[in-house]
Amino acid sequence: MMEAKVKDESLNIKFENFVDTLEGEDLFDKAKRVDKVLQSGVLTGYEGLGMVTMNKVQPESEIKEKDGNIHPVIMLGSNSYLSLSSNPQVMKAASEALDKFGYGMGAVSNYAGITDLHKELEARIADFYACEDAIVFPSGYGCNIGIVSALCGKNDVIINDSANHASIFDGCALSGAEIKVFPHADMKGLERILSRIPDEKTGRLIITDGVFSMDGDIAKLDKIVELAEKYHCRIMIDDAHGVGVVGPTGRGAAEYYDVMDKIDLNVGMLSKGPGGLGGYCAAKREIVQYLRLYARSYFFSTALPASVVGGLNEVFKLMKDDNAGRKELWKNIEYLKQKLVDKGFDIGHSQSAVVPVMIYDEPTLFKMYDELRKKGVYVNIVTYPAVRRKECRLRLCALSTLTFEQIDRAVEIIAELGKKYGVIK
Repeated sequence: MMEAKVKDESLNIKFENFVDTLEGEDLFDKAKRVDKVLQSGVLTGYEGLGMVTMNKVQPESEIKEKDGNIHPVIMLGSNSYLSLSSNPQVMKAASEALDKFGYGMGAVSNYAGITDLHKELEARIADFYACEDAIVFPSGYGCNIGIVSALCGKNDVIINDSANHASIFDGCALSGAEIKVFPHADMKGLERILSRIPDEKTGRLIITDGVFSMDGDIAKLDKIVELAEKYHCRIMIDDAHGVGVVGPTGRGAAEYYDVMDKIDLNVGMLSKGPGGLGGYCAAKREIVQYLRLYARSYFFSTALPASVVGGLNEVFKLMKDDNAGRKELWKNIEYLKQKLVDKGFDIGHSQSAVVPVMIYDEPTLFKMYDELRKKGVYVNIVTYPAVRRKECRLRLCALSTLTFEQIDRAVEIIAELGKKYGVIK
């Protein structure tokens, strides 16, 4: 009886059950408990994590399973929406920079870690947003943490959309500021919070994703700008999934709403649409100067390799003139969405290259995810803590280089499993 009880407890796979050290446990015992579950044979969603890709980002790729089996998949799980990470012009520039500067910089940016290529990239980003200056961080996660924790402190208040990226919330926690959260995209909820902030709390920052990474919808920046002006707040946008994709010329959510001149901190990631690595903030000159001195994740991190920077300079040349493949991408986005809807799937309110396929049941999600990959379709799995369990989903990402025929094949396989597990009729 005791063995059966222990076995049942080991199969309680809720993420939060393995976060804390239990009374009487060694610090590392939680890792042993997780391992016991993962070795039990019960599907947890972990089965498809950590696959090894065998080639550069492309519509049909090969992946290596954990058992060593290599097989092809239609790629619907890459954030390189514009396929720029394998663009010949970008790769050539990266190769030239590699030959000139080597594979690593060997120093932080404020010391001997930057080249003329780094300065060029920051100038190109600033120009892209019509801002005075820009700062490039070596990681996207560190970008948000560094910006928020540098600019905000104990005397300030930060107001977050509940669906903001985890790195934003982690930066808020590090800052020591007072943190307020409004329900996702609920502008009445936002105003309710703003109206109750005491007058003496004058350091106010509203933070929102531009395109939300799990739903693919766009923040209501027109209303946010209006409320920020009314209640004297600064605005920070993390448009990781919007840059290069959303807006009339791909300049993101602020361009979509024609409020680019109203945004104080234009934050984006170089690892999504741009297809590289790192993050950035475009803003007024004195703000960028402050971040160079006070953002710890910038000051204490080695600079981006020049090869990545060289490639990104070509990326921003392409994006400035809207020649990065945005139009081709949007044809595929609309085609993919329509095909999924025609099959009966709930895809939420996506307005971007991120397309959720709502499953709503974790055991079903785990089974579909595992079978999809084995049948040749690679997608991302999303459940707690990224979203609530009852809102679990598959997350599909459109690529500009996909063909309609590849999308058709992928959707047919997804629909086959959707019918098998009762997600669609």
